[in-house]
Amino acid sequence: MSVALILGATSDIGKAIARKFAENKYQVLLACRNTAALSTFVSDMNIRYGIPCHSYSFDATDFSSHEKFYNDLPLKPDVVICVFGYMNDNEATIASQVETLKTINTNYTGAVTILNIIAADFAGRKQGVIAGISSVAGERGRQSNYIYGSAKAGFTAYLSGLRNKLYKSNVHVLTILPGFVFTKMTEHLNLQKLLTATPENVADSVYNAVKKRKNIVYIKWFWKWIMFIIKSIPESIFKKKEL
Repeated sequence: MSVALILGATSDIGKAIARKFAENKYQVLLACRNTAALSTFVSDMNIRYGIPCHSYSFDATDFSSHEKFYNDLPLKPDVVICVFGYMNDNEATIASQVETLKTINTNYTGAVTILNIIAADFAGRKQGVIAGISSVAGERGRQSNYIYGSAKAGFTAYLSGLRNKLYKSNVHVLTILPGFVFTKMTEHLNLQKLLTATPENVADSVYNAVKKRKNIVYIKWFWKWIMFIIKSIPESIFKKKEL
């Protein structure tokens, strides 16, 4: 039985991805800071799908614990999906060094440190798939979210380089670029329904992309062209816009 590890399993997207892989007969390992918060979800997964599902303590920003966390897993995964992320209001973030560092460390540094460890294991085994949830916000810096966006831009670049490095080791790296998604993290935002995906949309796209070994996936296809237009605006014009 194949094993999927979900990093950031208490999130709405993490839970949806866990359900999608479980219904397709993957044993699921759930990693999060607060395993108690997943107790009911774990019980439901075990009953609903009849496939082992367990949760493990993991803190993305406790970098020194990452190697022990991965080494202590009773089973090594075949697929790893890095879901965790953090976004606060941009003005509140730039006004607070604590918030700035939390945004960068959660969305970039923490993801890189754990995935470096996993990538080394996969390369040694000559197999595996790593999927990272990045963001279209990383494709061009905008005044409304440039701290979060810059961290995601770094993560997108990291995944691209990792994909290039691990290709010869038969390890596939997948970049997922959602636009807006209805989650707890975005519930304070006034999102347009047409442009916004559900966690289930993300889960379906991730699972299908893993099976087809795709490289870069936009959850809603039109975000590729929206970002193409945004990236095409000359900087002399773009810098004057309220975005």
